[in-house]
Amino acid sequence: MKGKLKDLSLTMDGRWNLTLTIDGECRPIWDKYKDKEIDIDIKTHRNKRSLDANGYAWVLMDKIAARMHIDKVDVYREAIKSIGGVSETVCVQDKAVDRLRQGWEQNGIGWQTDTMPSKLKGCTNVILYYGSSTYDTQQMSLLIDHIVQDAKALGIETMTPAELEALKIA
Repeated sequence: MKGKLKDLSLTMDGRWNLTLTIDGECRPIWDKYKDKEIDIDIKTHRNKRSLDANGYAWVLMDKIAARMHIDKVDVYREAIKSIGGVSETVCVQDKAVDRLRQGWEQNGIGWQTDTMPSKLKGCTNVILYYGSSTYDTQQMSLLIDHIVQDAKALGIETMTPAELEALKIA
């Protein structure tokens, strides 16, 4: 759900009351959870990526793959590694590297890993790349920009800049 924090107050018993304003119907949630202990996770709202943007990205990746005589999945995986803000680097014990990589990569074709040496003895740095299914609008825009740039370099026709911008915010 999307909403805003509206008010914060301290009660006489030392507990906090947090008031939210919610966009949309929230009565079913109230009815289901009223008077129950719940877990709450609040984070900054970000628009989700457009499925049209995702579809267009795959159309272009297919054309790039055909032009280069490679698999479109390889085009996708390389594009993910080429943009910033879609990975985490973690230091893990050497004995856990293979298990971490296998578990991460089971999430989907875009979920990839790379390794690099750690300065810590007995450890390896593992780069964990997120698949585009988790991308917000900004991250998806970076991916599309990269794919469009690759397509243009190969002489593949793409949408106009105005069409691309409209697609990214749709």
